[in-house]
Amino acid sequence: MYSFRLYAQVVLPLVLNLVFMVTTATAQQQPVRIGISGLSHTHVHWILGREEVGDIEIAGIAEPDRELARRYAAQYGFSMDKVYPDLESLIAAVSPEGVVAFGPISEHLKVVESCAPKGIHVMVEKPLAISMDHAMKMKALAEEHQVHLLTNYETTWYPTHHNLKDRMEKGEIGALRKVIVRDGHRGPKKIGVDPEFLSWLTDPEYNGAGALMDFGCYGANLMTWIMEGERPVSVTAVTQQLQKENNPKVDDEAVIILAYPETNALIQASWNWPVGRKDMEVYGLDGVLYADNRNTLRKRLAEGYDGYSEETFILEERQYPFNDPFAFFAGVIRGAVSLNAMDLSSLENNLVVMEILDAALKSAKSGETVRLPED
Repeated sequence: MYSFRLYAQVVLPLVLNLVFMVTTATAQQQPVRIGISGLSHTHVHWILGREEVGDIEIAGIAEPDRELARRYAAQYGFSMDKVYPDLESLIAAVSPEGVVAFGPISEHLKVVESCAPKGIHVMVEKPLAISMDHAMKMKALAEEHQVHLLTNYETTWYPTHHNLKDRMEKGEIGALRKVIVRDGHRGPKKIGVDPEFLSWLTDPEYNGAGALMDFGCYGANLMTWIMEGERPVSVTAVTQQLQKENNPKVDDEAVIILAYPETNALIQASWNWPVGRKDMEVYGLDGVLYADNRNTLRKRLAEGYDGYSEETFILEERQYPFNDPFAFFAGVIRGAVSLNAMDLSSLENNLVVMEILDAALKSAKSGETVRLPED
């Protein structure tokens, strides 16, 4: 099952790496009380499988689908007494300090509308919102009520990405010229995602688009981080539907080109890769850095016309709380972690991401390059 594979590949390594966190968590007087809004996003296994670390407590779960909740209760051993029919009921009953959203992307705005006025911090699964309009409303609410609004990406916690950026900033490959980001898999139906997830992931009303939104957001997020918040001059996108039988309502193939004054990025977001992938290539004038996966980084330096020297680095997980979204969220809530303006999880970064995705959707629909307005 997809859920087990996600647990084995993503959650379990994190939990094992976080064993040493118990001492740190104990030093916090009480675990941060977290509410979960929705269970239909399969990434929810990430938090359900790591509660025993001790830095957070799942105070309640808002999920109207009782059968889905019972299935996960049996799998993870939580009581159905923790499950509420909606987020308002959860908030009234348990007063969480923070809420994490694991439902359709279209519901992210509703989560912030429920939480922000009550001073409850929010972390949503990528992308931030279904549209730029929703994103701006969420921003206004977060700022008005002075709550944190984070966006979680799996790739935020990859040691390779942080090591790559450090090396790039030290000038190891020369001035930046090109970035290529590839993300995706064979497609939601082909890899066997849970039916509750599939129903909205392939519906533009709930997900905004298909692969363009689901995986295009990763590259936009990473590029905005690498460029320290600089917005692209223009966005050009092409989408295709190569599995009409599996994805009748949405694109399953997207290519997005971001042009900057002195560099460019190619984002390849696809539900048609033969194998799942999340990798990145960063090209400078003197060499290239390859983040092949979470822990393997390669550096090539040019020698002559087509020669090169290559080093491979196997990286350890990042230190707590920078190796896990929920530890990080807890740290932000308690003031132990400072969130910088263009961090991968930050609202500022993810507003740029939404601007890029919005322009990409317009470009794909019109067949023309979309120029972004100047700041």
